[in-house]
Amino acid sequence: MSRRLLEVAANSLASALAAEAGGADRVELCTGLELGGLTPSWAQIAQVRERLSIPLYVLIRPRAGDFLYNDDELSTMQRDIETCLSLGCDGVVFGVLNADGHVDVARCRPLMLAANGMGVTFHRAFDMAFDAPRALEDIVSLGAERVLTSGGAASAVDGAPIIRQLIEQAAGRIVVMPGAGIKSSNIAALIAATGAMECHASAKGSLASGMRWTNRALVDMAGGEVRTDEREVHALAIALHAVA
Repeated sequence: MSRRLLEVAANSLASALAAEAGGADRVELCTGLELGGLTPSWAQIAQVRERLSIPLYVLIRPRAGDFLYNDDELSTMQRDIETCLSLGCDGVVFGVLNADGHVDVARCRPLMLAANGMGVTFHRAFDMAFDAPRALEDIVSLGAERVLTSGGAASAVDGAPIIRQLIEQAAGRIVVMPGAGIKSSNIAALIAATGAMECHASAKGSLASGMRWTNRALVDMAGGEVRTDEREVHALAIALHAVA
């Protein structure tokens, strides 16, 4: 059996390095984790690519909200993908739906072409699809290498039965990677329930602010940093690789 893989969503250079040090097999770089993830800056992508030894995938999502994009947003996504290619990234992560909740195959194709050999993960836009089995077949037809999903539930644990069905439907044509709410305390049970070979986790923790003074009238600007917790990544990796 192939070795199981752990992907960690990292929101900064520090988070990406913590993910690698903790034992992650791949990093998905993004910003705005509290918004579900957005595309990081060119400089951040470049810095992480320069410093990281493990594979790097970059989230291509121009804004928060739904996955129905206009022409300008799609142009931005295409140029961001081209930037990732030029910086030597291993892959990109995106998803586009139409107004009826189906995978917008026609609008995804130019993005696939822009990837030009990089790996492609179709992200959790999949969980907003009207018909998951049909969406999976559409994504397979595009040539993506994996789909990230919670099984359409609030967490991958809750969606485990659907994830198992999707893995069976995929039949090795595409990787179905569970994500959402995965922790070191539940990853082994999730693998047992789904048979997944790859898992996606954020493993995030909060750092206290180093500010000695703050304007208490602006509490939302006074918090510390959210960063990948190296110890949780390590615990996730140990639990994942211990599964027979």
